[in-house]
Amino acid sequence: QRTRTELIPFLTDTIYDEDEVLLALAEQLGNFTPLVGGPEYVHCLLPPLESLATVEETVVRDKAVESLRNISQQHSPGDLEQHFVPLVKRLASGDWFTSRTSACGLFSVCYPRVGSTVRVELRNHFRNLCQDDTPMVRRAAASKLGEFAKIVELDCIKSDLIPMWANLA
Repeated sequence: QRTRTELIPFLTDTIYDEDEVLLALAEQLGNFTPLVGGPEYVHCLLPPLESLATVEETVVRDKAVESLRNISQQHSPGDLEQHFVPLVKRLASGDWFTSRTSACGLFSVCYPRVGSTVRVELRNHFRNLCQDDTPMVRRAAASKLGEFAKIVELDCIKSDLIPMWANLA
């Protein structure tokens, strides 16, 4: 409980500027589930990982996304929709390209476990990333399009993902 109430808020508020520290933090937070009280409280790890997913250093962002992908599997479907999906949406609509590139790697881990309404929203956000003004964001979306296509319904591949791919080509 102290991890949830003291350490995680401290880490969220005190994100350091040293890339090595940030990288280690992004990696270790992905293994913190037992330390915050198990899967029931895994959502407590989202705020610091969300912050790390927006930093300038690519290697730190990638490690934060990897940790987010790992802990997404520990969320119940309800917690996924209540806590994880809003994080994905915030990253996908962030002002800085860094958050939007990080978002690209998170769609495929939550999409299969959410309801149909949320799936529509996620596909719309992914489409926006594929059409982003910033080339780095479009490249990140393109690199995750195949992974996303593997878990999207067949009719949505035809209606949504193929046009996204055509736009990127």
